[in-house]
Amino acid sequence: MNPLSTYKTISANRATATKCWYVVDADGQTLGRMSSQIAMIIRGKNKPSFTPHVDCGDNVIVINAEKVVLTGQKMDNKEYLRHTGYPGGQRSTLAKNVRPEKLIEMAIKGMLPKNRLGRKLFHNLFVYEGTTHPHEAQQPKELKFDN
Repeated sequence: MNPLSTYKTISANRATATKCWYVVDADGQTLGRMSSQIAMIIRGKNKPSFTPHVDCGDNVIVINAEKVVLTGQKMDNKEYLRHTGYPGGQRSTLAKNVRPEKLIEMAIKGMLPKNRLGRKLFHNLFVYEGTTHPHEAQQPKELKFDN
């Protein structure tokens, strides 16, 4: 018998997924680069037990959301489009007119799956202005990104 054939593929489920809490300081971080790393952690792709159809990712707290950076002229030129659902109901907003928490949330939500799992994963993200957050009881670990 081949020794490699004795290994079984481990598929995580809700009971076996270990979820940690991380805190990310957005001070001086580039919006897109930071968001892609956070989306990967929320999805669980950084873990060896990643399973595509299960919420096996971690919870992420983002602080100092107002200090996130958009490169170039994006703060003045980038438009966010939405539609009211009525004819002629397309609305646009510039990035400088959007709350910083909402900017981060929209960037990360766009990087998650567009299905029930993606909507569930989005609840693992918490974004706050300033350095305080109400999740001290979870003892989050600090997470640093190299930008």
